[in-house]
Formats: sequence, structure tokens, C-alpha cells
Amino acid sequence: MATQRMLKFVTVSKEMPEKRVASVRAQDFAEIYREFAAAKAAEQAARCSQCGVPYCQTHCPLHNNIPDWLRLTAEGRLQEAYELSQETNTFPEICGRICPQDRLCEGNCVIEQSGHGTVTIGAVEKYLTDTAWDNGWVRAIRPAAERAESVGIIGAGPGGLAAADVLRRAGLQVTVYDRHDRAGGLLTYGIPGFKLEKDVVMQRIAQLEKGGVEFVLNCSVGEDLAFDAIRGRHDAVIIATGVYRSRDLSGPNAQASGIVRAIDYLTASNRKSFGDEVPEFDSGEMNAEGKRVVVIGGGDTAMDCVRTAIRQGAQSVKCLYRRDRANMPGSQREVANAEEEGVEFVWLTAPRGFVGEAAVEGVIVQRMRLGQPDVSGRQSSELIAGADYTEPADLVIKALGFEPEDLPRLWGVEGLEVTRWGTVRADFTSHATSLPGVYAVGDIVRGASLVVWAIRDGREAAAAVLADLAGAAAVAAE
Repeated sequence: MATQRMLKFVTVSKEMPEKRVASVRAQDFAEIYREFAAAKAAEQAARCSQCGVPYCQTHCPLHNNIPDWLRLTAEGRLQEAYELSQETNTFPEICGRICPQDRLCEGNCVIEQSGHGTVTIGAVEKYLTDTAWDNGWVRAIRPAAERAESVGIIGAGPGGLAAADVLRRAGLQVTVYDRHDRAGGLLTYGIPGFKLEKDVVMQRIAQLEKGGVEFVLNCSVGEDLAFDAIRGRHDAVIIATGVYRSRDLSGPNAQASGIVRAIDYLTASNRKSFGDEVPEFDSGEMNAEGKRVVVIGGGDTAMDCVRTAIRQGAQSVKCLYRRDRANMPGSQREVANAEEEGVEFVWLTAPRGFVGEAAVEGVIVQRMRLGQPDVSGRQSSELIAGADYTEPADLVIKALGFEPEDLPRLWGVEGLEVTRWGTVRADFTSHATSLPGVYAVGDIVRGASLVVWAIRDGREAAAAVLADLAGAAAVAAE
């Protein structure tokens, strides 16, 4: 009977949840996809081919048991399906919303490769977890026994929160330190609400707080509290700061007002959505309303910026990227959503400088062409001489990616080894650093990466901390 419920991909077409009309959704910051109904979730889950080698699972950084929870969904066993998804993923409702499934699980789905259209894995995952929250199936954090050992986690982003969840459920005392006034890191301040509504993040943070995780906010390590002081308070420390130093642009007038960093722009917008007082937004500096906006970059952060500018009421929004559409790093699904909402992509272009000494008036744009593949395998971009032009702009947003801060210098700590890229050097499996009892996870180790990788790192590091503390306790008992 179960088999008959599956393998429907030949007769049932791929169908995403209903997407709100572009002209309507561009007026607000609500999520753009509506929720699957139960029958539709079951129908789409039933398209899974239950293949012997599930490439969706192997291409998921968390190795989620996707075929099995799709089968359970198709059979109407939703609580079991949710519990199975939760076994490997601390925040499935978040991954279901913001993971680039077209590059991971869905992009490697066997029936997608055979031309039948992928199973809509992300949408089903989101439906399952939202249903779990609505029905009280999400397990509260109630350790079987309290333990005396404590762990300090620096950074309240996805990696740090994932580690905190695992450690607290094991009964350890967990304190999370973060520089911001709210926990969540980029989940809270870096990702716009139309991709991840903030109450989704806040309910997980509330669960952690209710479960006994202590949050020390507005705490900048190296300024408000020394790193060595944190080490002295805890039996282990996990560094999960992420990477926030923006790559910059050079060229004429690159320091003119009106040229801003993507992270500052997105943070101001998200703070405004919380109802905060945001002077840089209210002054117009970080507000695109009525302006000709140019976003420079082709990753997911650039997509967040162009779509935010549309919702703020920009006069026009253009995105400059040095390669073509096929070679851009951002999600193709996000590009399509942006185009529907009125964003214009100008492929094979790069900035050479800016017009306007005091305030930006335009971007001097160089036209490019594609050459030979670079070390990443993508075709490199080459300048076309004499093809420059000026693109008028009142607001330019730099979305060129992020680099790690110099933590050993900022924190005044000796012996913390970093790579030649400035990321913290950590063991691939245990995430242990060169300092005893100190671990590191997420972007501060990998460089700018995906939320799902940070969650995996956080879970793995927590498991390593538990194993190491147990080993130390066994030695002390001998």
C-alpha cells in the first residue's frame, strides 16, 4: 500500500506552493509563498521515486533522511515525518524556507535529472515543521539530568544556536554571547522577512531561552568582555561569530555618500521591521524609497538587497554582475523572483568607479565578456576595452561577499591559529581549534557559506564537546 502512495512523478506534475502575485508581494515584507494544504503536501511528497541511492540526501549537508519523511508525509503520518526531519536538523522550518534547494537536494533529485521535475522538498519540509509548531509536536528542551559542565558560545547565529540546542538537551549549562541586541545573527538581521519571517526565528530563540540557554546580548568580545574571561568561565568555548567584514570597492569617488555595505542596508531594513528606531533609515541613507538603486554583486545577499529595495519603493533597481546568468552564484529561483518583482539584471558588467564626489550620482560601468574557466570552474570575466558607460544611481549597495575579521587581534588572544584567508583553523570533524577546549564552527571556519552548513557544524561541534568532556571526566575519575 505504501509503495502505491509513492512513485507518482509520472502522473503528478511538480507543483510549488502558491506564490503571491509579484505586484502585491512587492508591497510588503511577508513571505512570498503560501503554505501547502495537507492534501497538496501529501500529493507532492508522493512524487518521490524512493530511489535506492537518494542523491537528495547525500547532497544535503545535514544528510536529512528525505525519502523517508516524504513517504511518511504521503501516508499522512505527519508527526512521524516531522520527528524524523528533526532528528538531523535543528531548524527544519528555517532550512525549508532559505536553503537553496535548487543547488542542493532538489537540484540533485533523481526525477529532476530524468526530466520529470524535482520533488518540492523544501516546501514540504516547511509545511511539516509549521504544522508541528501549530500542533505542539515540537519537543521542548527538558534535559533528563542537569550537568555541572558549562559551555560558552560566541555568536548567536545558526551555528551557535544549533550547538546550544544540542548541548542544552544533554543537560550542560550553556551561555551564548552576541554583539547584537537580539539573538539569531544573520537569521534575524541579515535575511529579509520575505524569505524568513522573523517570528519563525524568534520562536526558536524563545524555545532555547525557556529551555535554560542564557543569552548575553550587546556583548562585543574583546571590548565588553575579554575572550580569556569567557574561557575562564566555561569548560569549553565554541566560536560561531560568522563573517561580517564586507569586501570593498576601489576606484574614483568610492567613498562618496550613498555607497553603502549590503550588511548595513539589510540590518537597517530588518531593524525597521521590528519597530526599532533606525536613524540611518529615517534619514534616507539606508532607505531606497524614490531612488535609482544599483546593487553590485551576484550572490544571495545581492538578491536580498535588490528585492528589499523594490519593497522600499525604489524608482528603479538594477543589479550589476560580472558574469552571465548561468555563472552567477546566487539562487536561480531568487533571480526569477526578483525579475518578476521588477529588478533588472545587467549581466557581464563591473564597476570601475563612481560619479559624484560628495554624494554618488552614478556608477562607471565596464562591460565584460567571458573567458576561460577559473579555479572555481566558472568562466572568468574579461574587460572589454573602451566599452564603459555611466549608470545613474542615487544609492549603490555593495554586495560583494564577506571576509573574516581578524579575531586574534580583535580579541587579543595568542595561539588561535588562522588560515591564510583569515578563517579560524579547526579540525574538519571535531571542529577543535589550536586552543585547548576551544572549537569553531560555521562561516568563521568555512568562509561565507550557507546556513545549513553552519547548522551541521554546530551540531558536530556540540557532539565533540560532549565526547571530550566525557573523556576528561573519565580520566579524572581514574
